[in-house]
Amino acid sequence: MPQTRRMSWIITGGAGFIGSSFVIQALQSGWTQQAIVLDKLTYAGNPANLDPVRGHSGFSFVHGDIGDTALVAKLLEEHQVEAVINFAAETHVDRSIDSPEPFVQTNVIGTLRLLEAARQHWKKMGDTDKARFRFLHVSTDEVFGTLAPEDPAFSETTPYAPNSPYAASKAAADHLVRAYFHTYKMPVLTTNCSNNYGPRQFPEKLVPLMILNALEGKTLPVYGDGQQVRDWLFVEDHCTAIQRVLAGGRPGETYNIGGRSELPNMTVVHTLCDTLDKLCPRSDARSYREQIIFVADRPGHDRRYAINCSKIEKELGWIPSETFATGLQKTVRWYLDNRAWCEAVTREKYQRERLGQA
Repeated sequence: MPQTRRMSWIITGGAGFIGSSFVIQALQSGWTQQAIVLDKLTYAGNPANLDPVRGHSGFSFVHGDIGDTALVAKLLEEHQVEAVINFAAETHVDRSIDSPEPFVQTNVIGTLRLLEAARQHWKKMGDTDKARFRFLHVSTDEVFGTLAPEDPAFSETTPYAPNSPYAASKAAADHLVRAYFHTYKMPVLTTNCSNNYGPRQFPEKLVPLMILNALEGKTLPVYGDGQQVRDWLFVEDHCTAIQRVLAGGRPGETYNIGGRSELPNMTVVHTLCDTLDKLCPRSDARSYREQIIFVADRPGHDRRYAINCSKIEKELGWIPSETFATGLQKTVRWYLDNRAWCEAVTREKYQRERLGQA
């Protein structure tokens, strides 16, 4: 009897925060039979993030770069891949301000090489497989720039206006993905998400940084006046949305994904402190709010982001299942229950910084 082919996906950047969450959900929920994770394991990539699926028969890990065209082509051919989901990116704004070039190398050149390898693979497919193939590019709302308090939320037709080297590199990648659809008719999809939070996030981002600093008795540094507004999206909701886009999104389209939780950073930090006060009170019974300090704002700090996600809601029936309060409580509990992970990640971060590799 002929052997039934397994549905195989390549998930780039799958050892990172959002990527690993997606891999875990994809395998545990049966979205795919085989998830091939390709990750360069830079500072935010952590193999331990994938421990929940380490023993899964459909899981495999490849240490490599999306810019390695020969490696990507080999994986696509060997596994008869039906979808590429691209999470691989340099993502931290502060790091992009300090050193923009790695962001261009990974986010622009890397995405271009990944697209081209996928296109060559797609060209050789039969008509049925060609129609089924998808290249899904995961992007950010930061490509749209900043909003005034009275401005409407970002929609899929909002003009791009990136304000940081990170956002500019992601905008360039988004344009390349779009071009591959319009020029080559390759079935691509793009998602632009709001600020993610949740388990396994690298502790330089706001939520995990504040949790770990609070627990270690350190200050909780808030940029400027703390009134920068973001739309907060629980990572597992984000992953479910990506799956919906992959399964039912129209090729060539973009879909905004938001948490419907637009909050100032100061409110986020206060809510986090109050959650910790309940779940892990300080030994002196005082509030973690006392550890908050204000620091100089970073250059080019966008004042407000907000996502209009009505398109994905109407077309694909997706809505976020978590409020910020419920998602944050799950997040804080995870960090409290996984202190060994936190300590290992923090230790590795400091070791890399000392070696000049961060």
